[in-house]
Amino acid sequence: MIEDKNQQRTDLSTLGEFGLIDHLTKNFVINHKSTVKGIGDDAAVLDFKKKVVVTTDLLVEGVHFDLSYMPLKHLGYKSVIVNLSDVYAMNATATQITVSIAVSNRFPLEALEEIYAGIETAAKIYNIDVIGGDTTSSNKGLLISVTALGEVENEVYRSGAKPNDLLVVTGDLGAAYMGLQVLEREKEVFKVNPNIQPDLDQYTYLIERQLKPEARKDIVKLLNDLDVKPTSMIDISDGLSSEIMHICKQSKVGCDLYESKIPLDPQVISTCEEFNIDSTTVALNGGEDYELLMTISQDDYPKIKANPNLTIIGYMTEESAGMHLVTRAETKIPIKAQGWKNFNE
Repeated sequence: MIEDKNQQRTDLSTLGEFGLIDHLTKNFVINHKSTVKGIGDDAAVLDFKKKVVVTTDLLVEGVHFDLSYMPLKHLGYKSVIVNLSDVYAMNATATQITVSIAVSNRFPLEALEEIYAGIETAAKIYNIDVIGGDTTSSNKGLLISVTALGEVENEVYRSGAKPNDLLVVTGDLGAAYMGLQVLEREKEVFKVNPNIQPDLDQYTYLIERQLKPEARKDIVKLLNDLDVKPTSMIDISDGLSSEIMHICKQSKVGCDLYESKIPLDPQVISTCEEFNIDSTTVALNGGEDYELLMTISQDDYPKIKANPNLTIIGYMTEESAGMHLVTRAETKIPIKAQGWKNFNE
């Protein structure tokens, strides 16, 4: 966390806007036939033979990330992942992104190179084309906006869940939030004594889930291979409780979520104990897990029951029954959304 004071620093004004774009995007290659024209003209040209999904996210310094512990390369990577996760939540295949960045004059060229290195890494791993975007100046620090596009044949909405459908989640929950808690704690320690280096070995999984999350591209293929089409699906960016409520409200159903079934990594459990935080509360409200939450017909249960990537955590009920957490003590508590909300005071 100690800053290198001898880093090379190239002022962005030495390149100009178009020179900067050329410099940052020179390594991007085109992989998809649907990309007719990428970066280099007034607009990209795409030729989709299938239905197209489009999503966009804006990340703002001081609101969505803290550069005191978020490496710029990781930030570039994460800015792509949060968008791809939304594409996969539609049961779609991500194919292209555009990237727009606004920076203040405190950021030299080398900083933007790091961000774009992360973007390039994500593009290679997830096989997407970077086809355009914009760069501009900012007097409010750093802002990154990514728009993702994808192809879809059998799209899945939030509105298709039916009573008696199984509630299923991928991966495990709560690690990203606890990673954030560890980083915030170490930031405060660093403020008091900059010579103290943090020992994060016991939190590696949590830190990675916060700083370098992954989108569940594999799940789209897995479901297709299993011949399972979810009745509804959403990505977990704002916390499990919020996402369940989105599905319930848009599908006009209720839900029973079983506390004992929520998947938690051992590192989450031990760190929650260290911080004296309830692990169920973290899983429900933490957010930034970028796992997929879906409902699946009970007819498809035999296809998913033994799969280690999928955990059944409850089932859908009639709307009149409401949305409830069934505790380990077998009591029912109404589900409330207390996760991430934009425009919080």
